[in-house]
Amino acid sequence: MSAITLNGASRTVAEDTTVIDLVAETVGRALGPDGHPVDGGRLGVAVAVDAAIVPRSRWHRTPVVQGQDVEIITAVQGG
Repeated sequence: MSAITLNGASRTVAEDTTVIDLVAETVGRALGPDGHPVDGGRLGVAVAVDAAIVPRSRWHRTPVVQGQDVEIITAVQGG
C-alpha cells in the first residue's frame, strides 16, 4: 500500500494503482485504456501528479506512488 494525497486528502492506494484507476474510481465510471469512458459519453476531467499535467493517453501507464500529490479536476458547466 502507498500513502498519497488525492485532491487534498490523505489516501492509501494499492501498489499497482495507476492514474486511470484513480480517475475511474473518482468519477464512478468504467474507462477504457485510452482514458475515455466505455459508455461513450464525455468525461471532462484533467489530472495532475505533483503539479504536472498527465495527458489522458498516459493515464493507464502512469503509476501512482508513495508520497505523490494527485489532483483530479472535473469541468463544471456554468459560471
